[in-house]
Amino acid sequence: MEARMKNPAMILNATQSVQDMYKAIYAGGVPKTTLDLVHLRASQINGCSSCVDSGSRGALKSGESAERLFAVAAWRETTLFTDEERAALALAEAATRLSDRSDAVPDDVWDAAADHFDEKGLAALVLMVALTNFFNRLNVTTKQMAGDWG
Repeated sequence: MEARMKNPAMILNATQSVQDMYKAIYAGGVPKTTLDLVHLRASQINGCSSCVDSGSRGALKSGESAERLFAVAAWRETTLFTDEERAALALAEAATRLSDRSDAVPDDVWDAAADHFDEKGLAALVLMVALTNFFNRLNVTTKQMAGDWG
């Protein structure tokens, strides 16, 4: 399998805008490890092999354990994640699977996240989920290959 085209964000020179978004996200006060987990979980749900690969590699380089990365898809069935991380992962899943239920992000999911994160933290989480879903859709549509991001 090969990619249909280069990543559209690169073709249209949108990379600086994306970097600015990441800068804003990382300024929100959410631990990078949590943001990495959110990125990985949304990418798993969307079947974006490129983002699962690059996200896992980046998280490992940042000090995340392989054991926790292996368990992200089954985070509810393990004790490896904190309550804060669980709330972030639940929010990421709900905001990624918008059509799975009539109330896409139910109050209990939002409230659990709000119990652990202030407004800036919630903004960072929502932006990370949105940006991840943005990349997942670009990569899956254009068949970007896992490992091509270095």
